[in-house]
Formats: sequence, C-alpha cells, structure tokens
Amino acid sequence: MAASLSHASYSATFTSSASKTTVSLPSRFSPSFNVSTFSPFTVKPLNSTFNPHAQRAITTIMHATSAPSSIPSDTSTKTFHGLCYVVGDNIDTDQIIPAEYLTLVPSNPAEYEKLGSYALIGLPSSYATRFIEPNESKTKYTIVIGGANFGCGSSREHAPVALGAAGAKAVVAESYARIFFRNSVATGEVYPLESEVRICEECRTGDVVTIELGESRLINHTTGKEYKLKPIGDAGPVIEAGGIFAYARKTGMIPS
Repeated sequence: MAASLSHASYSATFTSSASKTTVSLPSRFSPSFNVSTFSPFTVKPLNSTFNPHAQRAITTIMHATSAPSSIPSDTSTKTFHGLCYVVGDNIDTDQIIPAEYLTLVPSNPAEYEKLGSYALIGLPSSYATRFIEPNESKTKYTIVIGGANFGCGSSREHAPVALGAAGAKAVVAESYARIFFRNSVATGEVYPLESEVRICEECRTGDVVTIELGESRLINHTTGKEYKLKPIGDAGPVIEAGGIFAYARKTGMIPS
C-alpha cells in the first residue's frame, strides 16, 4: 500500500513563519493537528530511525498562499474485500511483531517482506489459526478485526508496517492505543478504522467481509450483517497517499 518512504518512522512539524503558529498533519495525530489553511512555513522532518541515509534534520523553506489543489478530497470510492482475521482486546505491539524482529529494516525491500512474514506471530497459542501460514510471507487475511486498545505497548512503528507488509489493508477495532493509530497513518501501511460496536464478538476468522470507506461501513457477507464504522476523516488522504511524507510531497508542501 505504502510508498517507499512509508516504511520509515516519521515526525514532522510545520511552523508558520508569518504567524509563528504550529500546524501539523492531520487531525487525530494530536489535539493540535489541523490543516485548514496554508501560509509561508518551514518544514522540518526529523530523522527516520529506519532510514540509514538520514544523517541529520533537513530544513526546507516553502511559500504557499493557498491550499494546494492536489490535496485529495476524500476516499469515498475506497473499498477492501477479503477474509478477516479476528483477535481480542489489548493486542499489544509485542504480539503484532516481537522485539527480536525489530532489527529488520523496512526500507530494505527484502527485509520489509521478511518483517511481514512475522506479523502477529506473537499471539498466544490459544489462536489456533495463524495469521500467516508456515513458510509463507503473506497473509490470506485482508482485514484484521480487534477489540479494545489494539496496538498498545511500545511505540514501535514496526507494528503497522509488519501488518501492511504481510498484506493486510485495514484494521477494524473498538479502540486503539493512540501511538498505533498515529503510526498507522504516518506510515500509510494500514487503515486504522474504529467500530461503533464490538464487531470482534460477532465476526469469526475466515468470514468474508467488505469495508466501504465512503459509507463508513463493514459488511460481513458470511453472516449477512452490516456494521457502522467511525469515519476515518482527515487521516484518510494521508494513508491513501502512502504516509505523511508522501502526502506532503503530493500536496506540494515539500519538493517531490
């Protein structure tokens, strides 16, 4: 899903040189994130812990008097269809990708694929069906469905990256650990969608489901039930672009 830079750890601050106010991308990253207008600003992407070529912070001065016309307006036509993999509450980042695999560098294509082969390998043995079959590098499950507090634990960016590298397109959970949600958007690897009810208690691993982003809806074709999802909002175009840096380039905030 993600562009090449989506396999990195990102932190970006946009500071207006005219008003001295801080603007960041997009809403839901932090309470101050809101991109509504553009004025002359300084972009300061910090070093990527996954990018061996990043030696120091880079400062780029840009001048824009209006919102770039290339900003994606919505993701109304985006849909995902396939098998779902269901987990419970408090799935932490050690279960998503154990620490022993954090030496793999996502910016290296071979290691990115290898990282995906270990996605959700830390789940306990009570999960009889594995997310990825032995000797496989990709999952057959397009959508992960979880309970409350999905992605809790450490702040490792490898967690959403591993899911995306494995072939997952979206996670639907009752709620998320804030850092996992933010990392999912920043890397552009998976769509972190929130359900209004505990879908994890009504769906089973292997059910055939469809997610319609424009309608904020999940359809379980196996059971015939439909569920309302919370809108992804301003985070949608960032994920669609392939992550926060790809979005900034696409919208003209930083040079391509």
